[in-house]
Amino acid sequence: MQQTQSYITANKEKFLDELMDLLKIPSVSADPAYSEDVHKTAQFVGDKLKDAGADKVQLFQTAGYPVVYGEKIIDESLPTILVYGHYDVQPADPIELWDSPPFEPVIKKTAVHPDGAIFARGACDDKGQMYMHVKAFQAMMANDELPCNVKFMIEGEEEVGSENLGIFCNKYAEMLSCDVVLLSDTSIIANDVPSITIGLRGLSYVEVEVVGPNRDLHSGVYGGAVGNPVNILCEMISQLKDENNAITIPGFYDDVEVISETDRTKMNAAPFDLDHYQKDLDIDTVDGEVGYTVLEQTSIRPTLDVNGMWGGYIGEGAKTVLPSKANAKISMRLVPNQEPDKITALFKEYFESLAPKSVKVTVTPHHGGMPAVTPTDTVEYQAASLAMKQTYGKDPIPQRSGGSIPIVALFEEVFGVKSVLLGFGLNSDAIHSPNEHYGLFNYYKGIETIPYFYQHYARLKKA
Repeated sequence: MQQTQSYITANKEKFLDELMDLLKIPSVSADPAYSEDVHKTAQFVGDKLKDAGADKVQLFQTAGYPVVYGEKIIDESLPTILVYGHYDVQPADPIELWDSPPFEPVIKKTAVHPDGAIFARGACDDKGQMYMHVKAFQAMMANDELPCNVKFMIEGEEEVGSENLGIFCNKYAEMLSCDVVLLSDTSIIANDVPSITIGLRGLSYVEVEVVGPNRDLHSGVYGGAVGNPVNILCEMISQLKDENNAITIPGFYDDVEVISETDRTKMNAAPFDLDHYQKDLDIDTVDGEVGYTVLEQTSIRPTLDVNGMWGGYIGEGAKTVLPSKANAKISMRLVPNQEPDKITALFKEYFESLAPKSVKVTVTPHHGGMPAVTPTDTVEYQAASLAMKQTYGKDPIPQRSGGSIPIVALFEEVFGVKSVLLGFGLNSDAIHSPNEHYGLFNYYKGIETIPYFYQHYARLKKA
């Protein structure tokens, strides 16, 4: 891979310029106003795959946004890597909290990224990390050092639940057949502490609505007699956790995977500075489930969080109304053995039981996803570990993540293969938040590491 690495070094500026162009396109899949931009981004990715040397590049239309596909089959007898990524991004709201426009990428130096970081929506999640794979592939192709077959599947609906990806995967399962799925939509512990994600939490996401009177009422004329949906919603939500921050939904913990004390001890041996964690978030203390460390609370334990609430008058000045209705969006992160549909049903039953007769409650399920765990004793993990050791100079730490990537379980179900989560972002990169960014160190380190994964994987599969 010496020539490949030399090519990467010589083309760093070009690789950065291309990513900056990609980040300028506001591919927000959740907002129909950006539909044209999402399609434009798909075309950009397809064009760059062609330029890099991929064959059969095509934009497959779905009921939503297109899936970009491309491949390079150099020898049917060699193993095949399926690279997954997504080109859509989260909404940039609230815009006023950004220090620079979210779709006008700029490079700034920070304490964590002294070499500079790209500030833009999608910089880390997932355009920057997805594009590393395109450039790593280009470098191997340009120097005739691609050691195995590769297929690319880059979607545009990850940030809205990948609704059409399952249909696509099942329909084109033969075309997508592979030996392993490789993706970079995860993080490392620190730039000097490499890690590989081996576990992901699942997800159950719902929206709730509490409806009282048939219209907004005068809070003076009717207040005190008519139930206030906003007040009632707050009271209902407050009953979803107890004083120890344990979730009170009956049956919620029945299937939760029990982690051994030995594994918990290993998990907590990972570098973690609680004071720095709290300082970075500007909080005085953490507030998780009693009996578990922060590392455990954010990985092996399930959660329930309100993601947003609205109701009544929220404009400037005062308007004394008793609202007709109130709404909230609630997410539950799940751990191995918990099934999203079962958890959603348990939530619905319990939440409805908390409502007084003065209101009507509706629970609407949105997207969900299964949790996933990748073994560390496989050829796939070993190849990733060796690749990281080669570029970082030390063995990576296997780590469970608190986030959810529902398609990982989908890939195992449809293709019968495991996924390697070879991410290079940092938890401090503010994904889904204002001022999202991605370090130049991380971007280039990913491009440098990925070819070594190909090399080690081809060698280990042959052994």
